[in-house]
Amino acid sequence: MLTLSRWKIIVVTLALIFGFAFTLPNLLPQRTLDALPGWVPKQKLNLGLDLQGGSYLLMEVDTAALRRERLTNLVEDVRTSLRGEQIAFGDLREGNGVISVRIAEAGKVNDAANLLRQSVGAPLTGSVGGRDVSVATRDDQRLEISFVAEAAKADAAMAVEQSIETIRRRIDSLGTKEPTITRQGLDRIVIQAAGESDPEKLKSVIGKTAKLTFQMVDEGVTQEDLAAGRIPPGSEMLPSEDGYVPAYAVRKRAVVSGDELTDSRQTFDSQSGNPVVSFNFNGQGARKFGDATARNVGKKFAIVLDGKIISAPVINGAITGGSGIITGNFTPESASELALLLRSGALPAPLTVEEQRTVGAELGADAVKAGAISTLVAFVTIVAFMLLSYGLLFGGISVIALLINGMMIVAAMSITQATLTLPGIAGLILTLAVAVDANVLIYERMRDEARAGKSPIMAADAGFSRAMTTIIDANVTTLVAAGIMFAFGAGPVRGFAWTLSIGVFTSVFTAVLVSQLLIGWWFRAARPKQLPI
Repeated sequence: MLTLSRWKIIVVTLALIFGFAFTLPNLLPQRTLDALPGWVPKQKLNLGLDLQGGSYLLMEVDTAALRRERLTNLVEDVRTSLRGEQIAFGDLREGNGVISVRIAEAGKVNDAANLLRQSVGAPLTGSVGGRDVSVATRDDQRLEISFVAEAAKADAAMAVEQSIETIRRRIDSLGTKEPTITRQGLDRIVIQAAGESDPEKLKSVIGKTAKLTFQMVDEGVTQEDLAAGRIPPGSEMLPSEDGYVPAYAVRKRAVVSGDELTDSRQTFDSQSGNPVVSFNFNGQGARKFGDATARNVGKKFAIVLDGKIISAPVINGAITGGSGIITGNFTPESASELALLLRSGALPAPLTVEEQRTVGAELGADAVKAGAISTLVAFVTIVAFMLLSYGLLFGGISVIALLINGMMIVAAMSITQATLTLPGIAGLILTLAVAVDANVLIYERMRDEARAGKSPIMAADAGFSRAMTTIIDANVTTLVAAGIMFAFGAGPVRGFAWTLSIGVFTSVFTAVLVSQLLIGWWFRAARPKQLPI
């Protein structure tokens, strides 16, 4: 065990170079770091909300609005399916989550029921051949269509997961590093953005649904009809922000949606010089948009954002290039924000703010200071214990291994861009304490072997070899506990678990391999007659 193998020297040397290279950026001022060549590592530790300050938001996903939207779409699907098969119907309406439609001919009721079972809704997750809607037949030639209970739960769960991913993309676009976004309960999301001191800015970006649709204007409906509420089935009235009319009647079924966008950017109109948002569709969206514009030349189509019409231009010809621009009363800032929202994707349902807090930078600085003091106190205490228990030589070797261990932890967290929080500092302190456990086990085994009459080199060798099983067992159980916390915890708990997990690997490495090399070099140089331990 104490042989100075070449591979051991190489591994320890590489570990020292790695630790120093990726720890150094945390010790240099940003100006110095920026002046270094591009190949030099520049990743720093990310400080969490409790250390750096920032914003905390608790938001709730409006699953009821998602449900209403799905019901509206289902009504249109029923109308389209029955008309497509030329099945006469009437009294199509929705109430209390159930869609009701009366089939005109009694002989067509079963055909209509079978058609709707196959054509509306979507496949039910986890079911072979099942769908997320049920169709029931009543005695008066009436069909009732409703979503099954499993579909409502699946929709809500999917909406929350999609919202988390969309929020993450939007916050990343702001340049905020390592936001903590976690689910709380069934329909709530906790957002912690370290370094972002303005929660209003966060809300303005992540709180907008940003649902973009392109819908045909129902030009058979006049402004007088809208004022009187005379809107035909299949159309709806939406407020307008184009500055020409207060509202339009548009077809409920969207021609293309923002889900089929691949990119959006803030640019300027080549003719007017006003800020606009340019966009590009994917292949499917480009085909649908091209077909729709080719069929409706001379008609208006509405660009709808979150239920409001921002523009309603006339189609002058087929738009087949898969790209276009959105005009409106934009400023460069509002156009840039809209482009960001469209790029990151729409939220599946609106979000409402339940709670918001701001952690000031001063409070974060106090937390950093307190964490640094507590870490220093822990380190000094451990150093004193090891020196008093095992002497200047062996205690000093364990302290050197401990310093290398701390450097490697900081380096590993920097290269993985992990976020250090107050619980993470607690994990670091615990790691420092656990790190010397391996040295204690090794040294105590050396003492036992020396008392048994073995030579110093044999006692030292037995100390390393026979303590390894206990060291591995102790650290594997710690690693399992950290893994469970990381898998099932959230936010600060995961930060604690991640720091502890890194510390397990680095502490075993330094306490065993680094200590081995240092003690081996000492034996080669001093050739002692007895162990000074």
